[in-house]
Amino acid sequence: MRTNQYVIDFYNHYDEDRRLKLKHGTVEFLTTMRYIEKYLKPGDRVLEVGAGTGRYSHALARRGYDVDAVELVEHNIEVFRQNTMPDENISVSQGNALDLSAFPDNRYDITLLLGPLYHLYKREDKLQALREAVRVTKQGGIIFAAYVISDGCLLDEGFNRGNISVADYISRGLLDSRTFAAKSEPRDLFELVRREEIDDLMAELPVTRLHYVAADGCALLMREAVDAMDNETFRLYLNYHFATCEREDMVGITSHAVDVLRK
Repeated sequence: MRTNQYVIDFYNHYDEDRRLKLKHGTVEFLTTMRYIEKYLKPGDRVLEVGAGTGRYSHALARRGYDVDAVELVEHNIEVFRQNTMPDENISVSQGNALDLSAFPDNRYDITLLLGPLYHLYKREDKLQALREAVRVTKQGGIIFAAYVISDGCLLDEGFNRGNISVADYISRGLLDSRTFAAKSEPRDLFELVRREEIDDLMAELPVTRLHYVAADGCALLMREAVDAMDNETFRLYLNYHFATCEREDMVGITSHAVDVLRK
């Protein structure tokens, strides 16, 4: 099975925990958890595929849920285990989202696929990861699939911060000069997509969409302002974000999106 060494090298040196603790980083986490909590029931069993250092897995295990986690990168698994508390009913194993053969069909009430689709560049690989997530989920269970969205990233990293040259990306064929749709390769680390590409994948799967959510909305684009908010202002900002994160006229301006699906 193919392994993207660019991804492994990146996460061996990236502080994922710190990103999720900054105010602007917590928007994505709090939004995703808000939707997970809509569907969690007492006694549910959870699988997280591509668990990273375990922010979601540990949060759910500490609420009393049984959690199994799969993660590709050994460094992340080490941090995951260091963060595990004695009373958590949780397991973590090394594995790949494209092959969940270690897990039986129809086992989990909730399956989280909150990272692997960031790093899969071929349509058949994305479908394979999604099909595996669907397979291990019980009939009527819920799958959460997360994506990196091109427009939010382009506005933030390109036009706002200048960390990438938009003109250079167009000249190299990484952005379409007319539509500004992105084309990504493994060395780019992240697969950037739009809603219509996600819709195209969903049409192939035996699932029903319950929600399509702009997980962090404008939080990365205005990260300095968000991080500088006092607690009351940040609470109001979160309430605004929760109220608007499914609006059709706003879901495209986000760096991350979450698809919530019922099998």
